[in-house]
Amino acid sequence: MKNANSNNESDFEIAPRMMQAQGVGNDEEKFENSLRPKNLDEYIGQDKVKENLKIALEAAKKRNESVEHILLHGPAGLGKTTLAYIVAKEMGANIRITSGPAIERAGDLAAILTNLEDGDILFIDEIHRLNKMIEEVLYPAMEEYCLDIVVGKGPAARTLRLDLPKFTLIGATTRVNAISAPLRDRFGIQHRLQFYDLPQMKKIVERSGNILEVDADEDAVHEIAKRSRATPRIANRLLKRVRDFAEVKGDGTLTHSLSREALELLEIDEYGLDEIDRRILQIIIEKFSGGPVGLNTIAAAIQEEMDTISDVYEPFLLQCGFLARTPRGRIATETAYEYLGRKIPVKLI
Repeated sequence: MKNANSNNESDFEIAPRMMQAQGVGNDEEKFENSLRPKNLDEYIGQDKVKENLKIALEAAKKRNESVEHILLHGPAGLGKTTLAYIVAKEMGANIRITSGPAIERAGDLAAILTNLEDGDILFIDEIHRLNKMIEEVLYPAMEEYCLDIVVGKGPAARTLRLDLPKFTLIGATTRVNAISAPLRDRFGIQHRLQFYDLPQMKKIVERSGNILEVDADEDAVHEIAKRSRATPRIANRLLKRVRDFAEVKGDGTLTHSLSREALELLEIDEYGLDEIDRRILQIIIEKFSGGPVGLNTIAAAIQEEMDTISDVYEPFLLQCGFLARTPRGRIATETAYEYLGRKIPVKLI
């Protein structure tokens, strides 16, 4: 994406997802942003995280400083990006967004850092996917707000140090264990986001429905919230799909029966599990006698990427108690056998 203030190719063209909050990319992203809470008071759930962030932000504002670097981790769709936007809004700062895979070379990161201004927020999604060379550039930038550039080669090479503005790095990851310890330790504020409970999910669906001007009864809201895998991003997606269904098959009003019909058409059951979730459980139970089985074997069997299974599907299956991790691999639990209507093996009884 090109910087709005540039007439030719911008340094930010290097990182395709780099943008300022005031000029967020395409229509879909603008639509998603319209559903995001604008401040901590609007943000539903994650009460401990909110309270700790509120204290950190207030303290930074009183000292007239940038807030410390923040690391947010947890399963996908729980609101890490939203919290980054909120931090920027609360601090009255610009937010610039990129992702780990988009920063391929040290020069890419250098271009991003040197274009920041005092107080800016730099948000790096999927920060665990930064390569080690990029991390080495980040260390002095995070600690000393400087950038070391090597000029020349061989015996004539010398290091040039550039001062950087006081910025705040917010990193988001679904796999905090994949971040190297030296990088992880440089984040002064670290928070894990948890799955949401049903009352919180209902509030989120109600809030999004009001923003989208959707007429939904209480039972419809409950049905959507119950099947949203305790994840706001999924709740918003399902709400839009049920809204489409109600406009085509009904009068536009979301009722309990219409919501159930729409969600069943999407093959999402009462637990929030979809076809892929069920295939994972079926393969472990039917092909591998309940496990243990390695993640790479599961991925090959269902023809999905390992990262997709570990980041998208596995966290919720673990949360629901359908899967368990062991040193030798994943195993299906007694609950999974009951869910699929299979006879529970003696080893689990």
